[in-house]
Parts: sequence; structure tokens; C-alpha cells
Amino acid sequence: MSLNHRRPLHAAASGLAALGLLSGTAAAEPAPPFTELLRQAQATAPRLAEARAEVARTEGLARQARAYPNPSLGLEVENFSGSGPYKGIDQAETTASISQTFELGGKRPARIAAGQAEVQASRQRVARALADFRFDLTASYAEAEAADRRLQLAKESLSLAEEDARISRAFVQSGREPDLRRIQAEAAVQAARASLEEAQATRTTAFASLTALAGSSAPITSIPISLLDQPPPSLGSAGLSTASAPGIMVAQAERDAATRRLSLERRRAVPDVNVSIGFRRFEDSNTSAVVAGVSVPLPLFDRNRGNVSAVRAEVTAAEARLRAARLDAEAALRSGTARVAAAETRLVASRNGERAAQEAYRLTRIGYESGKLSLAELLVARRALIDARGQSIAAAVERVSAQAALTRLSGAPGPGESQ
Repeated sequence: MSLNHRRPLHAAASGLAALGLLSGTAAAEPAPPFTELLRQAQATAPRLAEARAEVARTEGLARQARAYPNPSLGLEVENFSGSGPYKGIDQAETTASISQTFELGGKRPARIAAGQAEVQASRQRVARALADFRFDLTASYAEAEAADRRLQLAKESLSLAEEDARISRAFVQSGREPDLRRIQAEAAVQAARASLEEAQATRTTAFASLTALAGSSAPITSIPISLLDQPPPSLGSAGLSTASAPGIMVAQAERDAATRRLSLERRRAVPDVNVSIGFRRFEDSNTSAVVAGVSVPLPLFDRNRGNVSAVRAEVTAAEARLRAARLDAEAALRSGTARVAAAETRLVASRNGERAAQEAYRLTRIGYESGKLSLAELLVARRALIDARGQSIAAAVERVSAQAALTRLSGAPGPGESQ
């Protein structure tokens, strides 16, 4: 028997009220296909804007790393406004000079390389943030669609319960059933109404979460194109590699950046040379001369050993994180592959179970209406049908979640992206 019965008036009214509440703040809109929503969300989602701002920050620091030290201009006047022959400015000596610090030991190339490595690391973190966001958006999209299906299922369940209660009342009035059966049927109706209210609240929450995650200016209130029914993405042997896993790529980039910083800190132990040249005028003889100088710090107390040790520890930690990321990725690949296979099997089994429960309910309904089966058996069959349909929805969500987790790991297109 089909589940498409007439919806109760109170359910329709509550649905209209919910939609009216949403439209009171902004114009509601259906969600676009998942691929399009993902494209839009990647441009507007706040959490991705934060990651991109970090790239801009490291790019600015990398540009700054290319800068040379600024030269210094100096003006010095000696031997004036004193006593005796130095009372005025007749004995004054005026020196104008320019000085420049020259970085030795390869500091500037090392600084540039370290800056570029930090940029690369931040870009890999953006790629990881994109992969995580794609996974979260997939899960949120699937949960919103599932919540919508569960709401429809709750409405159908209430409609069935009300129809069962109507038949039960007719049987009681005709004397075919005791009044206890009517009470049981009415209790089932009340339980179905409570489930409907819960499903409505869950749906509202799911769509609000999807709207917030996508960064949409208008509330998303429906999903016209299913993600749960999309065919699974094709995962060939090339797609099941962890070589481009976001976690590994980030760990590699951070290890490389730490290595570059270590090279820079080692070079900073080499003293820089300051060279100056200038022009000095002697007022007493009305003559002038060139002055020049060179200064080099003596590395007696500060050889930058503390910074070198600190960054060396950062390199060690980064290498450990890289090894851990590779091990975690391999383990996640194996478990993710098994999870996808199990989810596919569960979905097939749940759909078969749903068809069996549908047929069992149809036969039980016929038997009840003909007086061969009791109301209790009908209620059990209806509950089994609703549970079976709920299991099918849960299995579809699990399949999408498992596929999204596996493609996030391997870098392959996720569910709904190949459409």
C-alpha cells in the first residue's frame, strides 16, 4: 500500500508557519546542486576567508624578506661653541657620511627561501581547509536532505497512524474490536505527532546549519536535487593514494619551512659588515678630506645558538608530524575503503529490507481490514516499515559520509562533484 495519504491539516499549518518565520528575515531559496553550492561557498565562507588571509600575510612577509638593509645618512659637527679657540665655529669640523650594512653568510637568500617556504606551507593549509570544508559541506548537505526526508517520513507515518485509528474506531463502533484497540490506535497517533514535531525541529536546525556553513545570504529551505541518490564517485587506483593527502602535504610543507628557518638562523650567526664613507670639512684651514670606515661586530657573547637550537627542535617536531601524518593517512585509507564498502552493503540491505517491510505492511493491512489479524500486528508492521525507511535514509547518509571522508583523504572528487 502506498504511503502517499492526505496530510493532516495541523502538519500543513505548522509547515506554513515555519516557512513564514523563515521568510520574515530574508527571502528563502532552494539549495543549488551540490557542485554549484560548493563553488559559491568557497568564495563566501568565512572560515575559508580566514585561511586565505593567512596566505596573504605570509606573502607579505616573503616580499619583505627580499628587502635590503637601508643605508644611513650621518651629519656630525665637532669642535664648536667651546672655549678658547673653539669658542665659535672657526675650528669646527663638519662630517657628512653615508653607511651601509652588508649581510654576509647568505642571510638574504636564506631569508627569501624561508619566506617562500612559509608561503607554500600556508597555501597547503588553505588546501587542507578547502578539503575539510568540502567534507563538512557534503555532510551538512546530506544531513539537511536526510532531515527533509525524515520529515516527510514522519508526515506519512502520522497519516498512516490516523488512517489506522479511523479504521480502529469503525471496528470498535461495529463491535469487531474492544475499545482498548481504539485507545491503542489513538496513542500511536499521538506518538506519530510527537515524532513529526521532532522531525520538523531537526529539519529546521539542519537547514540553518547548511545556510551558515555555506555563507548564504538567504536561508536555504529545500534541496531540489538530491545528493543522497547521486551515484558514488569513481575511485580508481590513482584515486586511492595518500601521496596528495592534505594532511601529508601540510606536514611536508611545514617540515620544509622549518628546515629553511634553521638554515636562516645558522647564517644569522655570521656577523654583518658596516661600511661608511663621508666627507669632512675643516673650517680653520678651509680644507676638506674623505673619511671611510668599516665595522664588524665581534661574536663573543651572542652567536645565535639559542635560536638555532630552538628551530632545530621545530624541525625535529615537524619531521615527527610528517611521519605521523603518513601513518595516519595510510591507516585512514584502509579503514575508509572498508567503511565505503560496508556503507554500500548496508544501503543495499536497507533498501531490500524497506521493500520487504513495505510488502509486509501491505499484507498485514489487508489481513487487519478483513479481520484476520489484530491491531497489534498492524501497529508492529507499520512501525517496522517506518523503521526500515529510516534505516534506508541513514544508510544513504552514511554512504555519502564515507565517500566524502575517503575522497578528502585521497584528493579525488567527492560525492556529487562528478555530476
